Amino acid sequence: MEYTYIIIDLNAATKLQLQLYLEEYEDLTCMGVAASAAEGLDTILKFTPDLVLINLGEDGMEYFQMVTELNQYMQALPLIIGYSTSKKYAYNAIKSGFFDYWILPHNEFDVRKTILRLRKRHPKQDMPSTICLKSYNDYRYLDTKNILYLKSDNNTTDFFMRDGNVISAFKTLKSFEDKLPKAFIRIHQSYILNSRYVSRINYGKSMCTLRHGNEEELPFSKTYKDRIDLLKEMLSKTAVKALN
Repeated sequence: MEYTYIIIDLNAATKLQLQLYLEEYEDLTCMGVAASAAEGLDTILKFTPDLVLINLGEDGMEYFQMVTELNQYMQALPLIIGYSTSKKYAYNAIKSGFFDYWILPHNEFDVRKTILRLRKRHPKQDMPSTICLKSYNDYRYLDTKNILYLKSDNNTTDFFMRDGNVISAFKTLKSFEDKLPKAFIRIHQSYILNSRYVSRINYGKSMCTLRHGNEEELPFSKTYKDRIDLLKEMLSKTAVKALN
Protein backbone atom coordinates (compact mmCIF):
# COMPACT_ATOMS: atom_id res chain seq x y z
CA MET A 1 0.00 0.00 0.00
CA GLU A 2 1.16 3.52 -0.77
CA TYR A 3 2.15 6.40 1.50
CA THR A 4 0.64 9.69 0.43
CA TYR A 5 2.39 13.02 0.93
CA ILE A 6 2.18 16.74 0.24
CA ILE A 7 4.96 19.33 -0.01
CA ILE A 8 4.67 22.84 1.41
CA ASP A 9 7.43 24.93 -0.13
CA LEU A 10 7.52 28.46 -1.53
CA ASN A 11 10.88 27.84 -3.22
CA ALA A 12 10.34 26.25 -6.64
CA ALA A 13 13.92 24.90 -6.85
CA THR A 14 13.96 23.04 -3.52
CA LYS A 15 10.42 21.77 -4.14
CA LEU A 16 11.35 20.35 -7.54
CA GLN A 17 14.54 18.76 -6.21
CA LEU A 18 12.61 17.02 -3.44
CA GLN A 19 9.94 15.80 -5.87
CA LEU A 20 12.65 14.31 -8.09
CA TYR A 21 14.20 12.45 -5.16
CA LEU A 22 10.82 11.12 -4.00
CA GLU A 23 9.88 9.84 -7.46
CA GLU A 24 12.35 7.01 -6.85
CA TYR A 25 9.98 5.46 -4.30
CA GLU A 26 7.06 3.65 -5.91
CA ASP A 27 5.16 3.43 -2.63
CA LEU A 28 5.04 7.25 -2.25
CA THR A 29 2.33 9.24 -4.01
CA CYS A 30 2.18 13.04 -4.11
CA MET A 31 -1.30 14.34 -3.30
CA GLY A 32 -0.55 18.03 -3.74
CA VAL A 33 1.74 20.98 -3.18
CA ALA A 34 1.29 24.28 -1.35
CA ALA A 35 3.28 27.49 -0.97
CA SER A 36 2.19 28.84 2.43
CA ALA A 37 0.98 27.79 5.87
CA ALA A 38 -2.63 28.75 5.07
CA GLU A 39 -2.60 26.88 1.76
CA GLY A 40 -0.82 23.98 3.42
CA LEU A 41 -3.47 23.72 6.15
CA ASP A 42 -6.22 23.57 3.53
CA THR A 43 -4.33 20.98 1.45
CA ILE A 44 -3.69 18.73 4.47
CA LEU A 45 -7.35 18.84 5.54
CA LYS A 46 -8.43 18.18 1.96
CA PHE A 47 -6.24 15.16 1.23
CA THR A 48 -5.33 13.89 4.76
CA PRO A 49 -1.87 12.66 3.62
CA ASP A 50 0.35 10.28 5.56
CA LEU A 51 3.36 12.57 5.28
CA VAL A 52 3.87 16.35 5.10
CA LEU A 53 7.19 17.90 4.04
CA ILE A 54 7.69 21.58 4.88
CA ASN A 55 10.33 24.11 3.88
CA LEU A 56 10.39 26.19 7.06
CA GLY A 57 12.27 29.02 5.34
CA GLU A 58 11.92 32.40 7.02
CA ASP A 59 8.34 31.75 8.13
CA GLY A 60 9.01 28.72 10.29
CA MET A 61 6.91 29.83 13.24
CA GLU A 62 3.84 30.11 10.99
CA TYR A 63 4.20 26.44 10.13
CA PHE A 64 4.51 25.41 13.78
CA GLN A 65 1.31 27.36 14.40
CA MET A 66 -0.26 25.48 11.48
CA VAL A 67 0.67 22.16 13.09
CA THR A 68 -0.91 23.29 16.36
CA GLU A 69 -4.07 24.27 14.49
CA LEU A 70 -4.26 20.86 12.78
CA ASN A 71 -4.91 19.29 16.19
CA GLN A 72 -8.28 21.05 16.25
CA TYR A 73 -9.47 19.26 13.13
CA MET A 74 -7.71 15.89 12.88
CA GLN A 75 -7.89 12.76 15.02
CA ALA A 76 -4.28 11.91 14.16
CA LEU A 77 -1.69 14.20 12.61
CA PRO A 78 0.32 13.17 9.55
CA LEU A 79 4.02 12.56 10.01
CA ILE A 80 5.85 15.84 9.42
CA ILE A 81 9.35 16.44 8.05
CA GLY A 82 10.77 19.94 8.21
CA TYR A 83 13.75 21.27 6.30
CA SER A 84 15.69 24.52 6.32
CA THR A 85 19.07 26.01 5.44
CA SER A 86 20.10 25.93 9.12
CA LYS A 87 19.30 24.28 12.45
CA LYS A 88 17.38 27.40 13.50
CA TYR A 89 14.05 25.58 13.82
CA ALA A 90 15.36 22.16 14.88
CA TYR A 91 14.38 22.59 18.55
CA ASN A 92 10.87 23.73 17.64
CA ALA A 93 10.56 20.79 15.26
CA ILE A 94 11.46 18.33 18.03
CA LYS A 95 9.00 19.99 20.43
CA SER A 96 6.29 19.81 17.77
CA GLY A 97 6.87 16.08 17.23
CA PHE A 98 8.31 16.25 13.71
CA PHE A 99 9.34 12.89 12.25
CA ASP A 100 12.61 14.29 10.87
CA TYR A 101 14.51 17.50 10.13
CA TRP A 102 16.78 18.06 7.12
CA ILE A 103 19.38 20.71 6.37
CA LEU A 104 19.24 22.15 2.85
CA PRO A 105 20.35 21.59 0.16
CA HIS A 106 18.48 18.30 -0.16
CA ASN A 107 20.67 15.25 0.22
CA GLU A 108 19.60 12.02 -1.48
CA PHE A 109 21.14 9.93 1.31
CA ASP A 110 19.19 11.79 4.02
CA VAL A 111 15.96 11.32 2.08
CA ARG A 112 16.62 7.60 1.65
CA LYS A 113 17.35 7.09 5.37
CA THR A 114 14.14 8.88 6.33
CA ILE A 115 12.00 6.83 3.91
CA LEU A 116 13.53 3.57 5.16
CA ARG A 117 12.86 4.63 8.76
CA LEU A 118 9.30 5.55 7.79
CA ARG A 119 8.70 2.09 6.33
CA LYS A 120 10.19 0.39 9.39
CA ARG A 121 8.36 2.39 12.06
CA HIS A 122 5.06 2.86 10.25
CA PRO A 123 4.57 -0.15 7.96
CA LYS A 124 1.53 -0.01 5.69
CA GLN A 125 -0.85 -2.92 5.71
CA ASP A 126 -2.17 -3.98 2.31
CA MET A 127 -5.85 -3.30 1.87
CA PRO A 128 -8.06 -6.33 1.18
CA SER A 129 -8.26 -7.17 -2.52
CA THR A 130 -11.96 -8.05 -2.28
CA ILE A 131 -15.06 -6.14 -1.29
CA CYS A 132 -18.13 -7.81 0.20
CA LEU A 133 -21.63 -6.90 -0.96
CA LYS A 134 -24.19 -8.00 1.59
CA SER A 135 -27.91 -8.33 0.94
CA TYR A 136 -29.89 -9.97 3.72
CA ASN A 137 -28.22 -13.42 4.05
CA ASP A 138 -26.48 -13.21 0.68
CA TYR A 139 -22.75 -12.33 0.68
CA ARG A 140 -21.05 -11.60 -2.63
CA TYR A 141 -17.28 -11.03 -2.88
CA LEU A 142 -15.81 -8.97 -5.72
CA ASP A 143 -12.13 -8.82 -6.64
CA THR A 144 -11.41 -5.08 -6.75
CA LYS A 145 -8.90 -5.55 -9.57
CA ASN A 146 -11.78 -6.62 -11.82
CA ILE A 147 -13.99 -3.60 -11.08
CA LEU A 148 -13.93 -0.99 -13.87
CA TYR A 149 -16.13 1.60 -12.20
CA LEU A 150 -19.07 2.22 -9.90
CA LYS A 151 -22.18 4.16 -10.87
CA SER A 152 -24.83 5.41 -8.48
CA ASP A 153 -28.56 5.74 -9.05
CA ASN A 154 -30.26 7.23 -6.00
CA ASN A 155 -29.60 4.70 -3.20
CA THR A 156 -28.34 1.94 -5.51
CA THR A 157 -24.75 1.46 -6.71
CA ASP A 158 -23.91 -0.61 -9.78
CA PHE A 159 -20.50 -2.28 -10.08
CA PHE A 160 -19.37 -2.57 -13.72
CA MET A 161 -16.96 -5.48 -14.07
CA ARG A 162 -14.26 -6.32 -16.64
CA ASP A 163 -16.19 -9.37 -17.84
CA GLY A 164 -19.23 -7.25 -18.71
CA ASN A 165 -21.31 -8.15 -15.67
CA VAL A 166 -23.12 -5.43 -13.75
CA ILE A 167 -23.69 -6.14 -10.06
CA SER A 168 -26.04 -3.98 -7.99
CA ALA A 169 -25.78 -3.11 -4.32
CA PHE A 170 -28.48 -1.31 -2.36
CA LYS A 171 -26.17 1.27 -0.83
CA THR A 172 -25.06 4.77 -1.78
CA LEU A 173 -21.84 5.47 -3.67
CA LYS A 174 -20.53 7.31 -0.61
CA SER A 175 -20.76 4.15 1.49
CA PHE A 176 -18.17 2.46 -0.78
CA GLU A 177 -15.88 5.46 -1.37
CA ASP A 178 -13.72 5.00 1.74
CA LYS A 179 -13.72 1.19 1.61
CA LEU A 180 -12.09 0.82 -1.80
CA PRO A 181 -8.31 0.82 -2.46
CA LYS A 182 -6.71 4.17 -3.33
CA ALA A 183 -6.69 3.23 -7.02
CA PHE A 184 -10.39 4.06 -6.99
CA ILE A 185 -11.08 7.76 -7.47
CA ARG A 186 -14.38 9.59 -7.35
CA ILE A 187 -14.72 11.83 -10.41
CA HIS A 188 -18.41 12.73 -10.33
CA GLN A 189 -21.41 12.70 -8.03
CA SER A 190 -22.40 9.45 -9.75
CA TYR A 191 -19.08 7.79 -10.64
CA ILE A 192 -16.02 6.21 -9.01
CA LEU A 193 -13.48 4.71 -11.43
CA ASN A 194 -10.58 2.29 -11.13
CA SER A 195 -7.56 4.37 -12.19
CA ARG A 196 -5.66 1.31 -13.45
CA TYR A 197 -7.98 1.22 -16.49
CA VAL A 198 -7.82 4.91 -17.42
CA SER A 199 -6.38 5.41 -20.93
CA ARG A 200 -7.34 9.04 -21.57
CA ILE A 201 -8.31 12.23 -19.74
CA ASN A 202 -9.98 14.83 -21.94
CA TYR A 203 -10.30 18.15 -20.11
CA GLY A 204 -12.08 19.77 -23.08
CA LYS A 205 -14.95 17.25 -22.99
CA SER A 206 -14.62 16.54 -19.22
CA MET A 207 -14.33 12.84 -19.96
CA CYS A 208 -12.20 9.92 -18.74
CA THR A 209 -11.80 6.95 -21.09
CA LEU A 210 -11.45 3.43 -19.70
CA ARG A 211 -9.72 0.67 -21.66
CA HIS A 212 -11.11 -2.88 -21.42
CA GLY A 213 -11.68 -4.22 -24.90
CA ASN A 214 -14.31 -1.66 -25.88
CA GLU A 215 -13.52 1.85 -24.68
CA GLU A 216 -15.99 3.53 -22.36
CA GLU A 217 -16.21 7.21 -21.46
CA LEU A 218 -17.17 8.51 -18.01
CA PRO A 219 -17.89 12.19 -17.31
CA PHE A 220 -16.12 14.10 -14.57
CA SER A 221 -17.45 17.25 -12.94
CA LYS A 222 -15.81 20.51 -11.89
CA THR A 223 -16.45 19.61 -8.25
CA TYR A 224 -13.94 16.75 -8.55
CA LYS A 225 -11.44 18.44 -10.89
CA ASP A 226 -8.75 18.40 -8.18
CA ARG A 227 -8.99 14.61 -8.12
CA ILE A 228 -8.72 14.49 -11.90
CA ASP A 229 -5.58 16.61 -11.65
CA LEU A 230 -4.20 14.18 -9.07
CA LEU A 231 -5.12 11.24 -11.30
CA LYS A 232 -3.29 12.86 -14.24
CA GLU A 233 -0.22 13.40 -12.07
CA MET A 234 -0.27 9.78 -10.85
CA LEU A 235 -0.59 8.39 -14.39
CA SER A 236 2.06 10.75 -15.77
CA LYS A 237 4.60 9.49 -13.23
CA THR A 238 4.43 6.01 -14.78
CA ALA A 239 4.23 7.17 -18.41
CA VAL A 240 7.39 7.05 -20.55
CA LYS A 241 6.82 10.45 -22.14
CA ALA A 242 4.11 13.08 -22.43
CA LEU A 243 3.62 14.33 -25.98
CA ASN A 244 2.36 17.85 -26.76
